[in-house]
Amino acid sequence: MNTYAIRTESLSRRFGAVQAVDKLSFEVPAGTVFGFLGPNGAGKTTTIRLLLGLIELSAGHAEVLGFDTRTHADAIRARCGALLEFNGLYERLSAEDNLDFYGQVWHMPKADRKARIQALLTDMGLWERRKEAVGLWSRGMKQKLAVARTLFHRPELVFLDEPTAGLDPIAAAALRDDLSALASREGVTIFLNTHNLSDAEKLCQRVGVINKGKLLAVGTLDELRAQNEAPRLEVAGNSFGAGVLSDLRSRPEVQNVAEEDGKLVLELRPGVRCAPLIRLLVESGAEVEEARKSQASLEDLFLTLIKEEGNSK
Repeated sequence: MNTYAIRTESLSRRFGAVQAVDKLSFEVPAGTVFGFLGPNGAGKTTTIRLLLGLIELSAGHAEVLGFDTRTHADAIRARCGALLEFNGLYERLSAEDNLDFYGQVWHMPKADRKARIQALLTDMGLWERRKEAVGLWSRGMKQKLAVARTLFHRPELVFLDEPTAGLDPIAAAALRDDLSALASREGVTIFLNTHNLSDAEKLCQRVGVINKGKLLAVGTLDELRAQNEAPRLEVAGNSFGAGVLSDLRSRPEVQNVAEEDGKLVLELRPGVRCAPLIRLLVESGAEVEEARKSQASLEDLFLTLIKEEGNSK
């Protein structure tokens, strides 16, 4: 068994004058959910198409499930599932007929198809509505069925491109929960393209951040925090006067001071102790009700990386 489901080295693709993907080098361990994060137009979908061998590399190298994308694209696609721009469903067919059709495409025996249909539709909460025409369903239900279609032939690796895009918050949360459970139960590797940072934070063991074709960071959330996070001290209370704020801003260990949602938020330099700063606040007349260090969210890290990349130009 391959330790890594995906390995790339200087993966690149140019369309005329546009460098859509620029020297991407990263690895995706087998059996993990990997989030590929970036704004619209960052190069996420192009990367998936390169990894599936649907378009040729301009430069670099990529292996998927141990196969070279240049020479064994058919073998890669036979072992992968993909949910890209379109859900691939036939809306006049019922849910079970849609899945049965795809099972026949994959040359699965009838008994296997029947068992797989029941298992996946049950897991997705769709079994009771299996006889209904898909065209009558909500967008969220269709997207759940599309995920089931993607997993139907038991692929080793699944590519999902913005699976919750356009869903209302309840449908998106339901699909996210289903994906998490299925990833654990099926034991597949999931490559998740998204700009929905909530999805990534809840689902992914590792993430990569891409913008304008360039990979800005890759690792676990804790690793990205260690590399990019400015420690934060949040202080709730009263009497944070101008003099107090001025004293804090003059301290070398404090990078920034702001008031957010009724709290004083201090961005600190790495390794700074918080106790002296809290003592300074109290001695300056502030009423401190609560003080705590907080971890940066994935959204904070993402915005920091995008901002730093923009400032470097």
